[in-house]
Amino acid sequence: MSHAKETRRRRTFAIISHPDAGKTTLTEKLLLFSGAIQIAGSVKARKASRHATSDWMEIEKQRGISVASSVMQMVYRDHVINLLDTPGHKDFSEDTYRVLTAVDSALMVIDAANGVEAQTRRLIEVCRQRDTPIITFVNKMDREVRDPLDILDEVERELGMPCVPMTWPVGQGKSFGGIINLRTEAMTVFESGSERRPQDFETLPLTERDKLVARFGNAFETAEESMELAVGASPAWDREAFLAARQTPVFFGSGVNNFGVMEVLDALVDMAPPPRPRTSSAVVNRQTQEQVIQPEDDTFAGVVFKVQANMDANHRDRIAFVRVASGKYKPGMKLKVQRTGKELRPTSVVTFLSQRREAVDEAYAGDIIGFTTHGGVQLGDTITDGANLQFTGLPFFAPEMFMTVVLKNPLRTKQLQQGLAQLGEEGAIQVFKPDAGGNMLLGAVGQLQFEVVQHRLKTEYDCDVRLEGSQYTGARWITADTPAELREFENAYPLRMAHDAADALAYLCTSPYDVRLAQERFPKIHFHPLREHAGLALQAG
Repeated sequence: MSHAKETRRRRTFAIISHPDAGKTTLTEKLLLFSGAIQIAGSVKARKASRHATSDWMEIEKQRGISVASSVMQMVYRDHVINLLDTPGHKDFSEDTYRVLTAVDSALMVIDAANGVEAQTRRLIEVCRQRDTPIITFVNKMDREVRDPLDILDEVERELGMPCVPMTWPVGQGKSFGGIINLRTEAMTVFESGSERRPQDFETLPLTERDKLVARFGNAFETAEESMELAVGASPAWDREAFLAARQTPVFFGSGVNNFGVMEVLDALVDMAPPPRPRTSSAVVNRQTQEQVIQPEDDTFAGVVFKVQANMDANHRDRIAFVRVASGKYKPGMKLKVQRTGKELRPTSVVTFLSQRREAVDEAYAGDIIGFTTHGGVQLGDTITDGANLQFTGLPFFAPEMFMTVVLKNPLRTKQLQQGLAQLGEEGAIQVFKPDAGGNMLLGAVGQLQFEVVQHRLKTEYDCDVRLEGSQYTGARWITADTPAELREFENAYPLRMAHDAADALAYLCTSPYDVRLAQERFPKIHFHPLREHAGLALQAG
């Protein structure tokens, strides 16, 4: 039986932005308008216990930031929308990069006062590498912001693709009057207040221009002029170009005031792509062959793009988040982890609304499902109902900072090992075990990762640790053409060798010159700044 009809109903996208652009607020509002939640938890008002639905971890509540990606599913206009909220903070960009491998499109949120910021640039880069279609939402139009033409110009420059305005702002800041919808040729009038629903906003057709000018005066006439300029300078909307990541539709609004959000929700249904084919590799007669897996295929296949420990503190559980790539999941299916060939018998399989979970009756390509696991599943693992295939392309970046873990109470060694193993598998931090012995090393992209791991070791594993500076400033995963060459290299640098959570061999360096010198000495050793998947497919660096 073909699953095409169900698959076509799916939309799976990630929200990306720089911290404080209003991403988590927008997530809440999308959930609110689709009917998935009854009340939006204000991200700023953290004194109450009503934290944002999508920020569940204790440290997130304390700091008011998202440090873990969360997954939410909602139904809107008979479409199943899977929304992945990503950490905005740069120290957690690895988690975000991995999430971007699990989606078919991205919603980029831009602060209208600040334009395209540093973290957004990095995320755009990943979207560009994968040709992920991007919908742009320019947020906070009710504040004092930059000229909309300026913002479009900057987005075009940074994205390297033209913008196609779908809505256009009338005024800004205190004089923000609303948005003109170019698709419906009507103006929606702005009123502030976070309790308003989309149907509460007044809409006036552009044919009643005299009324609009009388009501909004100069702001409306200025908006008309700049809108004409923007439309004149933009290509016509072309869905094929958008799907190929060659243009981005742009919407304006104010997430905190529920304004302009409905248009984005409609765009996700009307414009964003359904699940797309994915490339996998399979070993046939000892030869690796690439094959394209279609979402409608009967074979069930999915990839683990995230592992999260202790989502439920009472159960000390671990959940593997799986993006379904093809086929249909049914409870009780026999599943296999391709990396190990072992059978996977998950005790419970769920879909998510942030912390709320519901048992899955069925899931199709595009859906995100969670397997409760007790080990044996790693980031990047391909899970199928038996077919021999392996998805690639889940990135791990070489750490730029290292700390040594010192346990305050030596009797907690077992708990520390368990905690580090699980947090390493989860990708919260990279854990390296030096081959020569000694304390474990933690590798991170940013300082905040260390603080979060220290906090989680204490609260989730009852391990009080001290983190001390390390002589190491980088690492490279290493491979060689023959085992003999690799052995020779290991013997030359015994104190620099370490294995990570996926048991991949790494060379630890104290300065950028180390790699260059080692490379000159051993030209047949390959040094990789990026590891794709659990030690299997390495991208040469």
